[in-house]
Order: sequence, then structure tokens, then C-alpha cells
Amino acid sequence: MRRRTGRLASATAAAVFALGAALLTPLPQAAAEPARAPAPAADARGAAADPVTDHCQGQCADILPPGQNGNATLADILGNRLFGTFPAHASDQLARYDALVAGHGGLTDAKLSDFFNDASFGVPADQVESVTSPRDDVTITRDKKTGVPHIKGTTRYGTEFGAGYAAAQDRLWMMDLFRHIGRGELTSFAGGALANQGLEQQFWPSAPYTEAEYEAQIERIRTTGGERGELAMADAQAYVDGINAYRQKSKDGRYFPGEYVLTGKIDSITNVGEIQPFRLTDLISIASVVGGQFGGGGGGEVQAALSLLAAQQRYGVVKGTEVWESFRQRDDPEAVLTVHDGTRFPYARKPAQPRGTALPDAGSVQAEQLVYDRTGSAGTNAKAPVTAPEKLKPLQGLFDGGVVPPGSLSAKRGMSNALLVSGQHTASGSPVAVFGPQTGYFAPQLMMLQELQGPGISARGVAFAGVGMYVQMGRGQDYAWSATSAGQDITDTYAIELCEPNGSPATKASTHYLYRSVCTPMEKMERSNSWKPTVADSTAAGSYRLQVWRTKYGMVTHRATIGGKPVAYTSLRTTYRHEADSIIGFQMLNDPAYTKDAASFQQAAHRIGYAFNWFYADSRTAAFFNSGSNPVRAAGVDPALPVKAEQAYEWQGFDPVHNTAAYTPFAQHPQSVGQDYYISWNNRQAKEYDTAGFGFGAVHRGDLLDGRVKKLVADGGVTRASLTRAMAEAAVTDLRGEQVLPELLKVLRSAPVTDPQLSTAVQQLESWRAAGSPRQETARGSHTYGNADAVRIMDAWWPGLVEAAFKPGLGDGLYQALTASLPTDESPASSHGPTGAHSGSAFQYGWWGYVDKDLRQVLGDPVQAPTPDTYCGGGSLSACRDALLTTLKAAAAAPASAVYPGDDNCAAGDQWCTDSIIHRALGGISHPKVNWQNRPTYQQVVEFPSHR
Repeated sequence: MRRRTGRLASATAAAVFALGAALLTPLPQAAAEPARAPAPAADARGAAADPVTDHCQGQCADILPPGQNGNATLADILGNRLFGTFPAHASDQLARYDALVAGHGGLTDAKLSDFFNDASFGVPADQVESVTSPRDDVTITRDKKTGVPHIKGTTRYGTEFGAGYAAAQDRLWMMDLFRHIGRGELTSFAGGALANQGLEQQFWPSAPYTEAEYEAQIERIRTTGGERGELAMADAQAYVDGINAYRQKSKDGRYFPGEYVLTGKIDSITNVGEIQPFRLTDLISIASVVGGQFGGGGGGEVQAALSLLAAQQRYGVVKGTEVWESFRQRDDPEAVLTVHDGTRFPYARKPAQPRGTALPDAGSVQAEQLVYDRTGSAGTNAKAPVTAPEKLKPLQGLFDGGVVPPGSLSAKRGMSNALLVSGQHTASGSPVAVFGPQTGYFAPQLMMLQELQGPGISARGVAFAGVGMYVQMGRGQDYAWSATSAGQDITDTYAIELCEPNGSPATKASTHYLYRSVCTPMEKMERSNSWKPTVADSTAAGSYRLQVWRTKYGMVTHRATIGGKPVAYTSLRTTYRHEADSIIGFQMLNDPAYTKDAASFQQAAHRIGYAFNWFYADSRTAAFFNSGSNPVRAAGVDPALPVKAEQAYEWQGFDPVHNTAAYTPFAQHPQSVGQDYYISWNNRQAKEYDTAGFGFGAVHRGDLLDGRVKKLVADGGVTRASLTRAMAEAAVTDLRGEQVLPELLKVLRSAPVTDPQLSTAVQQLESWRAAGSPRQETARGSHTYGNADAVRIMDAWWPGLVEAAFKPGLGDGLYQALTASLPTDESPASSHGPTGAHSGSAFQYGWWGYVDKDLRQVLGDPVQAPTPDTYCGGGSLSACRDALLTTLKAAAAAPASAVYPGDDNCAAGDQWCTDSIIHRALGGISHPKVNWQNRPTYQQVVEFPSHR
């Protein structure tokens, strides 16, 4: 087992601050996590006898920054804050991840190991760092380079026990955070900072379960999942047992995470306090957070209805609806697709004659109140007085602003991508894949690496901490798989008519509703939180209450009137009450006796209810499957808009007690085997398959991958290195510069540019475009972009040019409504939008497709599915050019300090820093900034030469 640095056991937490750095020296009674030598029974790769055959033969690689170790003692945390030191393996993958930005240009297969880990099974004998056996039937072997746990069990229980034990070694504090987030209890656990409250308010309202309902989910899997369901729950219990074994050992041995001291859970002198035992229901709580964040899809129908109403008010019902549909782009023929061979998978289509649509009365919509009875710092933002020596003051605000800063975890994320090329186009004749999920940049990461080898389990890869019974994305003996968030519509909005049980007139505040003609009470779901100041959280004592009204059609999100009658809008997703059901699909993916080829992989993926795009590669074929519990809707229902809560418009076969319905069958899910290549960057999956939401049109982030991979395939001889280069090049490319700037320049150059300042700006933009529109350092470590002025100009110009092009034609009201449905920009430098500042993710949400299509209409260039109106300059080329020149002149004159105004991490005007990725601390350890790159957090590069 890895050696940990000693703990601070000689003073209370307050005294620690007063004594300063000298207290980093542990006293004799301070314990470190005990280390053990490699077990005598270890074979050449550090595991027990009978090693599995590894068909990747050294050609599988992966990476997950910043590092495997996500637990830190109090001494570790103080050392990091005071001296910049790190516990072993806490930050050792970050530099290699960052280095690919500068190193991808000369990348070869031989150099991949400079930027990725060896993802082979086991650990070579000379690379074994530690081996421990928490039980006689399992060993956990960690390698020197990364500290990844390689878990091998002789029994299935032992294997899963080891998985839980290793997860607790690496993520105990974070797992504790997430079980409290899912239950809406984070502030009571980690302090009253507003960001902590924001996380509760983001996640708990979508899954406000009681303990009995958590238990019911577990029992349902056991009773309806057959043998695999029973096995899954046995595996989960063994996993929990392993977590609890380490939890107790670390507490007794005083090498538990230091955050428990900093948040007042455990006394640093007496060791009095407790890390609450984990239960199976905690896994459901964590799964509800993970699934809701990364595997949801749909929703937003109320805002869509508001933008439709604004369009109808502007243009009238007929043309307004036509204009709105042109922005909704349900099946734009110019959209980049994952399945590009023309195969159609109709789903969530607009009906010819919509039935049951429930548009609100104009001006009547109110968002449902969620927070009540707020007191203390939650209401005043007041800080309790805390003093500390200057040298240790960084620790005073360790969690000020929350365990997770605003806009980091609670934002929608979708940077996951995948690039796969089939064997007929590769140098080896075997498929090549470069793929991975984006779960944001956190310290520690939400996911952790692991290898599991035991009866019926053989895989290496990542799992979300706390639900890591199985590898969720990674590789098996002769295949690899990964996923991207799909976003198809599995969430619907219902308009329930409000009533009063005594027959009096209902109001928008009423708490009863008509369910199948019966006035039925809503359920009031509540969660109360209170907190006191701690060493790490200086917010004043306070409390507040969360409240959600639950109905048979889901949770109330808004109230309004329709035709003067009060209604409530509710949100219902198919995975509600079923967050853990997908465990069976993951179990199949880890089972070498089940997953043997593309067909069995697709069937396993079909058992996953979340909306994901799944990708597969072995030595023979590449494949794709889109998973999700897609409801079969009533005929005539438009899923893009709210629908009346009447039986005629419910999901077919809807059972409100268990939230089950009829779901589209396997054959109707987008899927493919052996297509020439596949790309995914959260784009549309296939023709006629609606990806819920706006912005899936003529230009999408997926185009950055599609064009590059298509060229590689045309040239032939694709290798792991060449496909990785394509990904890495796209990762540092500005989508606006590559895909839209050519049309912008064409409009500007339609007449001579005589203004010297504008002429210079145009030339700078042209030079940047000729260089490939990168946002990349001139040299590694320079922290200065090439074409820096052009990048600055584009960042300043884009918001202004979009408004100048569209707002005059759309009018203020419609323009604001449409931008509420889809923000105009999400560049790396933006501190707004779905992902916020320093998040890495960029160019998922924006108006680039609208601008591109509109400019081509202005220019008279070919456009498929043109919009009913041309907006820039009212369709006049000269007027459009004038609008663009006016906004360009203002952008060119904008100083860097205005374009990049600075924040707590960056000085005003620092372009590189503004773009840079910052790992959000989920605990006490922080990491240095790294280069921006639009890339998955966890990433694999794989090519299998052989197969079983």
C-alpha cells in the first residue's frame, strides 16, 4: 500500500493555524497509511496466478489528469497550500496531458507513451509500487508511474470488495461529498457557502427521494433484473463493504482525508468524530447526480415555448412558427452526423398535426420557488470572524465560495468526443480509436482509473467514484469502449391543471392538480440544511430549506396560465426512479463471457437507460450504439414543447407508480457496425433523430473532427498517432475561425476595405485563418498565443456581430427569447454560458450555424434548408457588410483588458490565462493552470492486433 505523509495530531485545527509550518512535522504517534511489499505470490505483472491474455499487446493507452490519488491527509493539504507540494500520484498525469498541446504536431506511435499511460493489464514486476490484500481473496497492486489500482480477486466478492477498498483509498472524501449532494445535504455536511447550496439546488430537485425510495430502487433491480440484477446488487454490497473497511481503517489509523478535520467532522487531537458508514442507498444517491449530469436529455420545453410565443407575436402564428422551427433545426440536412451513411432512425419528430400542445399565456410563466426560510450567511453573505497568520491565510478560505465554485459542476457539460476509423482505412488493418468522456476538470477527478480482474470481470478503465463496481468506460481483454453524452429527448414537460379539493377556484399557488379527472394533492418534498462556521468554511451559521412539489408527472418547475386557467409545468424523465438500473449494462460490458463482439456490445449498451452514444473497437470492427430509455409517445405529441397532462397524451404504457412506460426497441436506436469512420462531439446521431435542443445545424463542433477524420480516411493508412493528432489539432482550434470566418471575410471583401484600422484587422484575421485558426502558444510555456491580436479581435467581435446581424430583424423580444434557448457564444474565454470560465469545454453552444447559414444566404451561396428570412442587413450584402465592419471596428479597438477582464485567477488582459484550464478543487489540493484544449478528461488511444 502507498505510504502517506504523517498527520497533524498535536493540536486542534485552530492551533494548527497558529503554530504554522512547523507543525507539518508529525509527532511519533501520527500514523501513515501502512506500506506493504509486493506479495510473494505475485507473477510477472504483479497479480495473482493465471493472468488473462491481453490482446492489445501494448497498443492501448489512456490518461486521466491530474492524478490517481485523490485523498490527502491534513499534512498533505497544508504542504500543498504552503509549499506547493503534492501527495504521491496526486498530480503526475497533468503535465503529460498538458504537453500534448505542443507535442501533437510531431506525434508518432512510438511517442504516444510521452503523453499517455500504458493501459496494459497488470503491472510489470519492476514497476510494482505496492501490493496489499485487504482480504485473502483479493490483491490491489499499484504501479510506480501512476499509482493506478490493479485489483485481482480469486472470488467475485473479493474482487468487488477490493474495488471499493481502492476507491476509498483514492476518493473517500469526494464520495462523501457526492452522496450528500444527491441527498440535498451538502451544506450541512461541508458548510454553508453559496456554491454548496447551488449544488443542492441543481441536483436534489430532480431526484428528491426518500430513503424508502432509494431502497425501492435497489429492490427493483434485485427482483426485476433476473440473475444479473441479483448479481449486480451483490457486487454493489461487496463494493460498499470494501469502502467501509478502508473508511474504518483510515479513521483508526489516523490517515483519513484531512478535509474531515477542516470541516469539523473529526478532532485532530482526540480523533473523536466519525466518517459515516456507506450504504447501498448512497450508491443510488451518487448515481442520481452522475446520471442527471451526464446522461440526461431533453427538458427545456417551457423556455422553448416562450421563444415560440415570441416568434408568433413578432410574425403571426403561421410565419412565427416557421421562423421558430428554422432556429430549432430539428433535422437540418447540413448538420454533421455520427451515422453518415444515410440510415434513418426517426425519433422525437415534429408531428404533422400536433395534439395536446400546452403553450402558456403570454407573460404568465413563473419559475417555481425552491428555497425557503434562509438565514445566516446564506441570506446575508456575511463572514464569521476568522484569524490566521499571514503565512497560513490561504487555508482560511479553503472552502470559501464552496467546495465546488459556481458554474463548475452544476453546468451542463459535453466535451466528450470519439474518433474511430475502421480497419480498411488503417495502416494495420485493425480499427483505431481515440475516444473519451469529458466530466470536467476537478481535483480530484470525478472518475478514477482502475483495473478489475476476477470471476466474470475483466476490464481496465474509469468509473465514477462511488459507483465503481464496474469499469464504465475503458477496455476489456480484446475490445475497448467509450461514450459521449447524447442528449436525445428522454425528458418531457407536462402542463397539469390546478384545482382545489373543496371545489373553489384554483390559483397558480394551488397545491392540488387534476390527475385523470380527480383533484389530487401534490407531494411536498423538503430538505432542511443548517451549518456552523468551521476552520475551512468561514460563512456565518445559518440554515435554509429546499422544497419541491412532486406529482405523478414529475416535479413542478414553473407555474402559469393557459387560456386563463392556472397550471403547473412539471418535468418527467424516463430515468427518474431508475438511476441505478443501468448497472446491468455496465456489468455486461465488463463480462468477457458476454461482450465478445460488436453485436454483444450493442446489446449490453442497450441495457443502459441514460442518453449516451457508445463506441466500440476490437481487432476486427468499429461500432456505435445510442442508448437511452426513449419513451414511446402518444401519437401527435410534439416532444419539443409542453403537453397537456391528460391520459391521451401520456407516454404509452405509462405507470406513474414506478415511472415506467413503453420504450423504443433496440432496432430504432441509432446504431452502426463497420462504417468507414465515426466521430462524435455531442452532435446529432443520425438522420431524423432529434437531439433535443437548439444549435444542431450547419456548423457544429463536430465539424472540427469530421473534416479531419474524413481526410485521413481518404488518404488511408491511419495510425494511432495520426488519429490522435487529428483530435489534438481540433482541440486547439477556434470553431468560429475555421468554420465561419471564411464567410465573414467573404462578405467583408465583397468591396474594398479602405479604412486603415479595419484593413489591418481583416489582414490579421486572414492570417489567423490561413494558419488554421488555432488558440495555441507560440512555444511551450510562452503563455502567448500566435496570432494573438486576431484571437482577441474574434473574441470581441463575435457577440457584437451576432447581435448586429440578427437583432434588427428578429426584434428585441424574440432575439432575447432565442438567446435564452441558445447562448450566442461559448468561446474558451467566456466566463458565461453553460460551462463557465476555465472549464476547457468550448464551442458546444452558440450561434455559429445560424451565422454561417445566414451569411451564405446573403452571399447567394448554396444553402440547404434556408431560413424563411435572411437577417444580416435584411438580406442586403452591402448593408450586412456595413454591420459587420461597424462591429469589427469596435472589436479591433477593444483593449485586451476589456476583452479579458480578469478574475481571481488571472490579471486583466492575460489572454492565455483567461483561456486556461483550472481544476476545481473538491477538497484541499489545488493544481497549476494548464493550456486550454477542447479535449476529453479521460482519453483512450487503442488498436487491438488480435482477438479471442
